[in-house]
Amino acid sequence: MHLDQLQRISGYGDRVDRFAIATRPSVDIDRTLERINHVAFGFRAYRSRDIAVETSRTFQVVSRFHRAIGVITIVASSVFLLCIMVLKVEERRRDIAALRLMGISRSSVVRSIIIEAAVVAVLGSVLGVVLGWAVSLFVNWHYQALYRTPLYFSIITPPIVSLAVSLSLVLGIGAGVLASMRLVRTPPLALFGR
Repeated sequence: MHLDQLQRISGYGDRVDRFAIATRPSVDIDRTLERINHVAFGFRAYRSRDIAVETSRTFQVVSRFHRAIGVITIVASSVFLLCIMVLKVEERRRDIAALRLMGISRSSVVRSIIIEAAVVAVLGSVLGVVLGWAVSLFVNWHYQALYRTPLYFSIITPPIVSLAVSLSLVLGIGAGVLASMRLVRTPPLALFGR
């Protein structure tokens, strides 16, 4: 709704609730606020940063809530990733036992599992970035049409992508290391079930 439409509906006419005054850098802001507040009764002057703090508290709560959801999601997904890596490595225990009995060193087995985990993490990161970008486009398209606004409701920035990709790589490689270390500590004959 445009301002003139809001004024017609509310019946306010030319009244305003807030207005901003720009000052020069050399002006004493505290003294200016005091002079403005003593001019008339019924209004109050504030610094713009004080208004920003007061009006952004809701957004700070929402931001903390989103951060908490993000942390919980990352922790849960890392546990899930570790479980899948352990299961996948356990499925191949006979293959790994055969490699160890042929003389392949533990470090080579660990290295191959870590490389495999890193490749899966990179592919998962690429797929996740593409999926996130597509979902972000859809969310913006839907809500911009719904509310008839050019505002963006979902933004994917390079810092978000780099954080997600680095977390994916660290967690994927870490899960590969933990799964492989668990497997190579077991004697090869025990891996065969003997």
